[in-house]
Amino acid sequence: MSKSFDELLSHLGEYSTKKLAVCCAQDKAVLEAVKMAKERGIADSVLTGDADQIAAIASEIGMNLDDYEVIDIKDPMEAALKAVSLVHNGEADMYMKGLIDTKSFLKSVLDKEVGLRTGSPLSHVCVFEIKGIDRLLFLTDVAFMPYPTLEDKKWIIKYTVDIAKACGVDTPKVAPLAAVEVVNDKMPCTVEAAELTRLNEAGEITGCIVDGPLSLDIALYKEAAEEKGALGRKVAGDADILLFPDIHAGNLVYKALVHMVDMKNGNIITGTKAPVILTSRSDNCETKVNSIALAAVVAESMK
Repeated sequence: MSKSFDELLSHLGEYSTKKLAVCCAQDKAVLEAVKMAKERGIADSVLTGDADQIAAIASEIGMNLDDYEVIDIKDPMEAALKAVSLVHNGEADMYMKGLIDTKSFLKSVLDKEVGLRTGSPLSHVCVFEIKGIDRLLFLTDVAFMPYPTLEDKKWIIKYTVDIAKACGVDTPKVAPLAAVEVVNDKMPCTVEAAELTRLNEAGEITGCIVDGPLSLDIALYKEAAEEKGALGRKVAGDADILLFPDIHAGNLVYKALVHMVDMKNGNIITGTKAPVILTSRSDNCETKVNSIALAAVVAESMK
């Protein structure tokens, strides 16, 4: 089991080097991450976009474009469709957003002809390495699905369990989170958490252990579970996957971790035929590289 991004990166040496398709690659932070990913043996890349701008940025950061395939397409949407088609056709293993707005990027992902749609809902998983916690944590959904229904949450669990398994977690422990660890009919997310637990026990949600509702402290810390008399809970203190009730809770925790905690993280879109990397322009180079590494691990597991 990979307990850190360094361990995750070390395992990539066991796989063949993956091919990354980047749309609208004329973005300094993205090209820095692409360059580092190649240097670390994580992925080779095909770059679509404005070749002149890509060349100018590459010169600025000391990136030798002879090591990359560059496809000159000035129009952002056309560049996106070309890049995603490479993944759709099996010529690349994963797809990454460059200098294009998120709406257009997702439109290319969902394109009926050359996109990566599966017919299932899309979601988002963020993987965190946090100082003081002895394992990677998988947070979902913090950025994509605003108000997931019970059915949505079943899909989210499936996606995230697959990613956790790709990272070496044999039987991921899933904590559907709430403000409290008991069912309260006036708090619908606690009712849904209990139902997800029941579905897991009935064999309808597989490959993991689901136990909810749980408060965040009980999910992560045995001391908190002991203080609250919850040590008997199946996931208490050992959660691998934190399932948030809605995007507000997830995004608030995500931003608190990113800005206030000693951590590393990587992000990936799920529910697609191949890994899709959608990072924020505010994400640093390390986060982008970690996201590429995470996508490479997932791509290997999907083969």
